[in-house]
Amino acid sequence: MTALALVIGYLVLLLLLGSASNLLFRGTQRDYALASHSIGPVLLLLSLFGTTMTAFALVGSTGRAHTLGVGVYGLLASASGIVHSLCFFLIGVPLWRLGRRHGFVTQVEFFRRRLESPGFGLALFPVLVGLVIPYLLVGIIGGGAVLEQVSRGAFRSLGWFADQQFALPARWGSLLVCAVVLVYVFLGGMRGTAWANAFQTTVFMTLGIITFVVIAQGVGGQEGFWASVQAATEKVLQEHPELLSRERIPKPIYASFLLIPLSVGMFPHIFQHWLTARRASAFRLPIVMHPIFIMVVWAPCVMIGVWATTSAAGLPPQVHENQVLAQMVARFAPAWLSGLLTAGILAAIMSSLDSQFLALGTMFTNDIVLYYFGPQRFSERQKVWLARAFVALVVAVSYALSLFPHRAVFDMGLWCFSGFTALVPLVLAALYWRGLSRAGAWASLLSTVLCWSVLFWRSHWGANKLYAFPEPWMYESSWGWLVRWIPPLHPVVSITAASTVALVVVSLLTRPVRPQVLQQFFGPESPRQDAAKASGVC
Repeated sequence: MTALALVIGYLVLLLLLGSASNLLFRGTQRDYALASHSIGPVLLLLSLFGTTMTAFALVGSTGRAHTLGVGVYGLLASASGIVHSLCFFLIGVPLWRLGRRHGFVTQVEFFRRRLESPGFGLALFPVLVGLVIPYLLVGIIGGGAVLEQVSRGAFRSLGWFADQQFALPARWGSLLVCAVVLVYVFLGGMRGTAWANAFQTTVFMTLGIITFVVIAQGVGGQEGFWASVQAATEKVLQEHPELLSRERIPKPIYASFLLIPLSVGMFPHIFQHWLTARRASAFRLPIVMHPIFIMVVWAPCVMIGVWATTSAAGLPPQVHENQVLAQMVARFAPAWLSGLLTAGILAAIMSSLDSQFLALGTMFTNDIVLYYFGPQRFSERQKVWLARAFVALVVAVSYALSLFPHRAVFDMGLWCFSGFTALVPLVLAALYWRGLSRAGAWASLLSTVLCWSVLFWRSHWGANKLYAFPEPWMYESSWGWLVRWIPPLHPVVSITAASTVALVVVSLLTRPVRPQVLQQFFGPESPRQDAAKASGVC
């Protein structure tokens, strides 16, 4: 009950933070969506990092390391540290510049103007929403699993339930997480989201380090921290030595995962955070510090997952990977510290949910209602309430979907990221290639949707964790000579390759957009030069 009370107290604190941010709300739709471009470098760093760190990074990485070992860190964390910063530099800064110049608020608005195609913007909207929904489910399901574990047995002292092992059901925990996030996003908009993300990033990074120290000493059983880390790792070496290498991960799959971090370049919520920057120089700190922050968060989570396989950890043999981190915290931390550490896990989860909810609400308001019905028909107050209404709708739909049988958090995240990665060539071409045509953009979008859907279906809707393409039977078929030279790769490679080839080939065969439009997006200085200047590189 002590741990659960601390978690509830933390959630109440978030509600108070959202209420405080509402006091600075200026009442305009742009302030609700972009905080009036008032975010400085420190707040931008914390909000961007908090937004990219989800249940996938904490709950998912710990659970998958429990199965595959330390190679999970190399799969995503080491590449993400470099690739995310590269995306901030090559995509984020140019988009910020164009957003300030032309008043863009959403990705759909950018592509609609860049391609002179309202139809493309309308088609892109459901694709982005469809890919964000599984990403939302990652956080909702992860939050519910964490609250279920921390509340197990918490009510026995009150005598409320005959079963002393009664826990708050995961669906109730997910509902509580959704409700808290909805309230402070509803009240504070982007400013409330940025404040909450900064606060929650500080919380989960600080408490994540404490978690690592406590669990290391619990598993290792030594006096000093480093001695405990060494002892815990030696137990893994004795019982499961294969987990301390990447033997369980085939090299082609390992290499194909280098594409997954590129997905950050097309996240709608990251796009919106980029536009909140006060000036281009605010990107310098995130570009430099983001890789370090990723190492601080991912390395402890992966090691905790590996240590959880030892007999000293005492976890059930068939523990679900979504429960590994929560069970390790509950087992080795005292009640008061367990509550704080659980709050830290929830902080990472909720710091992404809020941005995703807000991004979808903003897209619906700007790209559907205001674009097709006319902005002059609505007052600023009505625009804000439209965004709030759609945020509430998205929360309700996402929670309802989380009640159905679901996959592991790690696998849901990978499929979501694969779709976004395949769209990154489109945004790069829009920023750096004058030859991008409207038809080429359509070809890229349609090939992404088609390939993603077919491969997701072939993987039994994500149930096959080891699914790779080409599939084994293809090598034995009559046309196997076509794919014999291609090793089995993660689906992200095939989807991204199809998207890129379609974009380039069709664009070369068709006309680009009018020169008058290109002039608006390719001024005297290219986006690359602008990004370099803004980041202080040259």
